[in-house]
Amino acid sequence: QVQLVESGGGSVQPGGSLRLSCTASGSILDADGIGWFRQAPGQEREGISCISNSDGSTLYRPSVKDRFTISRDKAKNTVYLQMNNLKPEDTAVYYCAAVGPCIIVVTHAPGMYNYDHWGQGTQVAVSS
Repeated sequence: QVQLVESGGGSVQPGGSLRLSCTASGSILDADGIGWFRQAPGQEREGISCISNSDGSTLYRPSVKDRFTISRDKAKNTVYLQMNNLKPEDTAVYYCAAVGPCIIVVTHAPGMYNYDHWGQGTQVAVSS
């Protein structure tokens, strides 16, 4: 049984930074990668970043590229999302999930994901 737990959310001012963590327990070896998603109020869930389990390669949706960085600590079974220069439009609940090919995470239409294992989410609020 795979379990994913997110942490690190909070409230920050525009231009601030947060680092989210996604810690996995159980076997995630069948997954191609770990993806980060977010869902703003009234909007569909959107994939924003992904890291491959096989080679650590990373992908980003254009809206967060150059501001967010995904990384992993294999020894801790944890994937991080460093978020810099946060904007009010980054306000959302952030989720991680065990995913298939990373390209699907960052290119698929929001809401159209069919993954089995999700974390419970962590809230990020960006406002002045």
